[in-house]
Amino acid sequence: MRLAVTHLVALGHTRIGLAVGPKRFVPVQRKIEGFRLGMAERLGLSTEDADALIEHSLYTLEGGQAAAAALISRGCTAVVCASDMMALGAIRAARQQGLEVPRDVSVVGFDDSPLIAFTDPPLTTIRQPVQAMGQAAVRALLEEIGGTPAPHSEFVFLPELVVRGSTASGPQGQRSSERRSGRAEDPTDG
Repeated sequence: MRLAVTHLVALGHTRIGLAVGPKRFVPVQRKIEGFRLGMAERLGLSTEDADALIEHSLYTLEGGQAAAAALISRGCTAVVCASDMMALGAIRAARQQGLEVPRDVSVVGFDDSPLIAFTDPPLTTIRQPVQAMGQAAVRALLEEIGGTPAPHSEFVFLPELVVRGSTASGPQGQRSSERRSGRAEDPTDG
């Protein structure tokens, strides 16, 4: 999540939302922790301010759609999703509100699922080193089976940001409601 937040802030986004699954899951808690850290490091947001930009839902297309709709209604110009499937729902939510991805709303997924590079637009996502994760799990299991007690610790793997077509520059001083209506304020109006 920190990678995604860093990427979006570098593009000029300051109102970034997080669409995640139910709080009871450890991966969700970890994603929230990474999101909070990224928002604090890159934008100076407090935990409370970052939490106001988190929406819990199901790990489904419909769950991502509902979460993103709520975040977009709160003025988010970018949505980081806990799965690629949720990200596809976020794109659907943006389109239902007449917004274009990535022109009006940037979307980032998580997992780099097969075929996700071929969606419209191709999805920017966080790729996990699945092969290395699987190898470590098998190695630990084989050590246990072989009688060597495996240390009861955590394996930590570094993810990778895969930038594709679903993220773009954030708004340049334009409020999200103005982008939706297609009208920017004229500073000479008075």
